[in-house]
Amino acid sequence: MRDFRATLLAGALWAAALLLISFPGLALMAAVVCVLTAAGCCVFGGPHRRSRGLGVVVLLCCAALGFGVAVAQPQREALADWDGRAVEVVVEIASSASTGKDGRLWMDATTVRVGSPGSATPLVAPVRIGIDPMEGAELGATLRLVGEAKKTDAGERAAAVVFARRAEVVVPASGVFALAAQARADFVSRAGRLPEPGAGLLPGLAVGDTRAVSEPLAQAMRDSGLSHLTAVSGANCAIVVGAVFWLVGLCGGGRTLRVVLALAALAAFVVLVTPEPSVIRAGVMAALAMLTVLLGRPSAGLAMLSVAVSGILLADPWLASSPGFALSVAATGALLLLARPLLRALGRWMPHPLALAVSVPLAAQVVCGPIVALFAEQQSLVGVAANLLAAPAAPVATVIGLLACLAAPLPELADLFAAAAWLPAAWIASTAHVSAGLPAATVRVEAGPVAALGAALLSGAVAVALIRPRNRWLCLVAAGVLVVAVGLGGGRMLLTGPLAPLTSPGEWSVAACDVGQGDAVLVRSAGRVALIDTGPEPEALRRCLSALAVSRIDLLVLTHFDLDHAGGVPAVLGMVGTAVHGPPGEADDHGILRGLESGGAELVAGAVGTRGMLGGARWSVLWPVADSTAFPPGNDASVVIEIAGGGVPRTLFLGDLSAAPQRLLLYAGRVRGGYDVVKVAHHGSRDQEAELYRTADAAVALISVGAGNDYGHPRSEILSVLDATGARVFRTDQQGRVLLSERDGRLAVWTERAPPPGE
Repeated sequence: MRDFRATLLAGALWAAALLLISFPGLALMAAVVCVLTAAGCCVFGGPHRRSRGLGVVVLLCCAALGFGVAVAQPQREALADWDGRAVEVVVEIASSASTGKDGRLWMDATTVRVGSPGSATPLVAPVRIGIDPMEGAELGATLRLVGEAKKTDAGERAAAVVFARRAEVVVPASGVFALAAQARADFVSRAGRLPEPGAGLLPGLAVGDTRAVSEPLAQAMRDSGLSHLTAVSGANCAIVVGAVFWLVGLCGGGRTLRVVLALAALAAFVVLVTPEPSVIRAGVMAALAMLTVLLGRPSAGLAMLSVAVSGILLADPWLASSPGFALSVAATGALLLLARPLLRALGRWMPHPLALAVSVPLAAQVVCGPIVALFAEQQSLVGVAANLLAAPAAPVATVIGLLACLAAPLPELADLFAAAAWLPAAWIASTAHVSAGLPAATVRVEAGPVAALGAALLSGAVAVALIRPRNRWLCLVAAGVLVVAVGLGGGRMLLTGPLAPLTSPGEWSVAACDVGQGDAVLVRSAGRVALIDTGPEPEALRRCLSALAVSRIDLLVLTHFDLDHAGGVPAVLGMVGTAVHGPPGEADDHGILRGLESGGAELVAGAVGTRGMLGGARWSVLWPVADSTAFPPGNDASVVIEIAGGGVPRTLFLGDLSAAPQRLLLYAGRVRGGYDVVKVAHHGSRDQEAELYRTADAAVALISVGAGNDYGHPRSEILSVLDATGARVFRTDQQGRVLLSERDGRLAVWTERAPPPGE
């Protein structure tokens, strides 16, 4: 009964927090109503004292939530008023940094001063910042940023996102934060001297620093369901608690001493890996789960978990909308409630140690799967198996890696520990790569409530089938769900595998692949195929190539080397005849070119005057100018290419050019009107030259863009420009894959999803 009341309180507070942060204008009124209602219950309540007491507690907690949201709202609204404007922000960093797909460092911060560049006023509100990699961006440091602000949706923890163009450290981190930052930096440097795979992953496993994890490995970790190991999650905290508990017990310490030292070690670990909200949350959840199990009172775990959830939400209501918070609570609940029944069920037909190893990740997968489906567009089908293989190595890498980090003052000892931790880290990295490369390792879903409901049904059916409760009808329903799921899954595998070409029209000459926030466009003429950019990751490109029955790329054009344009290159290695590329800048760019060359591709530097044939179509490069120093490698030096003839509509591909190089391209007279198709620059960003699109006068505008991207692409400004030119706009975030062909002098368009009205 106590567990039920605590769970009811936590659930009510969670629902109230979601409602209040989504509609903050109602927060103050809701708080007053809750206070008055609680007072009424105390004065005029009925005879059921326990029920009345629980109701009063819930109402008072909801009132506290309402007052907290109301008090914070004016500052949040003041920050959101800077949406779309240039802003100078002075912030105090409140989290560790992670490297985004755009190459920026992303972290949470609290604003101190906000205003126009050169004129800032005091303001305190949470913000998410993105900066170019720099020294000194550590927890506790104060930075001054100049960039563009973008407000967030209601309910998000950060009131705004700031895309910084310039950043400087005003006050460096000090005290314990500085010591922890130095220890982490030394450990990352020491791990970086070890070979791959494993070197970049080791800091993530030990101290949650993922900046050295390459994007291909990060993607493999996500696809294999191992990404929770590369960040500080409840699992990392549980490993620390469990290791100290076991070690003190081995030395003869009593239960009280073991608990005290385990919690002290957990607190020190939280400081070392940065005590940001997500880490504190993971620590609290891990402490609850491990201590209730280790103390021999797992029955009290649910009540303790519910109380902890309630306290965390009262302290920070915006965590109610955080996927990480929901996953932490769900994983902890799964460990407390579901792992033991699954262990008993699996123990009936496999050895007990193996059943124990499988039951924990399986319980987490069953409970967390529906939550992941609310936000993620793909689900890992190999997560349980991958976690089973990685499970023995994860605690070893974490504990020994931590020792290597703490032993920094003794370099020889630290090197020894790091080398010892490298082996399990390399095993985990190899497990991620191998499991992610398996056929049907992931399944693509449309994130949202429908996907979550489907995942919940499937997860529940798996749990029921394994545990086999006595209710016969429940078992029959679970069996039916599994049969339907296997049938649908098998059909999907056929349609995305051997039968994939049957799902798209066979006649096409231009195909914009749906690869998320990135570019990948195919052009076909007389059996020859060109690919302009590869999108951000290989798997999405592989799906598109499979669906269009493309097994050979005669011409690959890498307009530039940003991840959203070149991240999918591994999908076409060994398939490319000629690779035309923009100017390389960093060492990774040259690495991509070496990989293509070793796969048999002929490399050609793309510059004005570079031209050739693709079947019956002619292609020519219109930008950049060879050996130009006006624009450094990157967006503004993107290869701009024109392709026409041989059944291909006259098409202009603008890469990621911004307004300034677009104007130079226009004034140089290389863009002449009468295009059939234009691939809009930079996913429809705001930084465009309208006159270029008016001159191009295209009938169709393709925008390759990811759904729900953080940049607001495509922006309303460029959509208005395209509308004024009379161009029909097709977007991969809305229509999925877009195919075009020329028929009797007219353009025919096919879209994977929801074509625009009138098409």
